[in-house]
Amino acid sequence: MIRSVAAALVAGLVLSAGPGSAAWAAPSTTDPAKVPAGAYVLDKRHASLTVKIVHMGFSHYTMRFDGLDGSFTYDPANWSATKATITVDAKSVDTHDSAFDKQIAGYFEADKYPTITFVSTSVQGGADGKGTLTGDLTFHGVTKPVTLDVTFDGAGHGVTPLGTRLGFSGSGRIKRSDFGVNNMLQFASDDVDLAFEVEFEKK
Repeated sequence: MIRSVAAALVAGLVLSAGPGSAAWAAPSTTDPAKVPAGAYVLDKRHASLTVKIVHMGFSHYTMRFDGLDGSFTYDPANWSATKATITVDAKSVDTHDSAFDKQIAGYFEADKYPTITFVSTSVQGGADGKGTLTGDLTFHGVTKPVTLDVTFDGAGHGVTPLGTRLGFSGSGRIKRSDFGVNNMLQFASDDVDLAFEVEFEKK
């Protein structure tokens, strides 16, 4: 009985979508000049930051941070004045092992320095929606300039036709010792690779 009801629900959803329905609503533009000016806020449900280090030469170990927030201000008439701010909850590191999560967070003293912050200072545009975003990264109580490679994935409507949504992908590399995080350098690389996928919604 339960199986038949579930099958009927699935069939109903498929039929209601119609033969011409798209699998998803693709961005309406990938041209930064066509993006509406204004202030945007991070969609926390569609934002991820992954961190990768080399573990003793055996693997490129990957973890993520779950607690992200941020804002983005943009004007296509003055795109060089773009401002982006991202904050990360230092305790939100996720290795899929709660004990190891606490150990990792302890390495960068998350109780003492609970927030990691990136505040942009300049942006450089390039071809095909690619560019660089330079800003000040504050981590473990130390602030250093960092440049990230960023790709503009597009703008358009999201699940609902209301509002505007922007998507970006990006990556960068830092040395953790630059921020005073020198723990276990004999086991885990000094170089830390960052990768992020973020979506912003217009206020």
